Amino acid sequence: MPAETMEEPIDIELPKSLHATRLGAIAHLRLARSEKRNALDDGTVLGLETFFTRLPGDIRAVVLTGEGAHFSAGLDLSEVAGARDPLEAALHSRMWHRAFEAIQFGRAPVITALHGAVVGGGLELAAATHIRVAERSAYYGLPEGQRGIFLGGGGSVRIARLIGVARVMDMMLTGRTLNAEEGHAAGATQYLVDDGKGLETAMALAAKAASNTATTNFAVLHALPRIAESDPASGLLTESLMAAIAEMSGEAKERLKDFLEKRAAKVLRQS
Repeated sequence: MPAETMEEPIDIELPKSLHATRLGAIAHLRLARSEKRNALDDGTVLGLETFFTRLPGDIRAVVLTGEGAHFSAGLDLSEVAGARDPLEAALHSRMWHRAFEAIQFGRAPVITALHGAVVGGGLELAAATHIRVAERSAYYGLPEGQRGIFLGGGGSVRIARLIGVARVMDMMLTGRTLNAEEGHAAGATQYLVDDGKGLETAMALAAKAASNTATTNFAVLHALPRIAESDPASGLLTESLMAAIAEMSGEAKERLKDFLEKRAAKVLRQS
């Protein structure tokens, strides 16, 4: 890899289960617990929260991947196997919620490349990101029903919105898994690529997202999902206010001028 395209470390203290580097304005965060199929323990989840709340200001997009043969096989069950009371269990779930909300409502778009197992908490993590790219080796499962537990990382909200409550019920009640094609058709991912192409595709998408104005990306990440959950009148008012704020930025004015003076590319159909 040429020197000018070498990834550099990011100065954020993380657990050894996470590796973070950057390539210009794009951060690359890796789940690095391949010996455990990248199962998510408390240290890893807290490390995710640390990373996304301390992201350097000049990072404009993040790519999330998993090292080894799998993206993530889900919750490390040793974290919930011990005795604890209901309040402790609820607070544990809320810790996951806090970490994943730092991803969903952070300051930069997050594009995830999925391969191998995307199961349980791994699917909950992926659902908290903004764009999901699946390689054909990816498969999805929610084995909580067979483990005697329930979703605790926001999946009952985020995954159900992606693929539908009925499909989540089926997966949890019967142990059904979805392959990459089935998951893509159901809405779990926006892109489906051949094996080995996930990171390349995710990086290309991250570069596009990073080229947007910061104000527009903020609106897409923070305003758009809340507008979608609002009543129509409140959503339309929020849209108008966010549109006005976005148009006021100096960068937006320059881009609009470039388009009107024919210095910007037109929207064309992509193959």
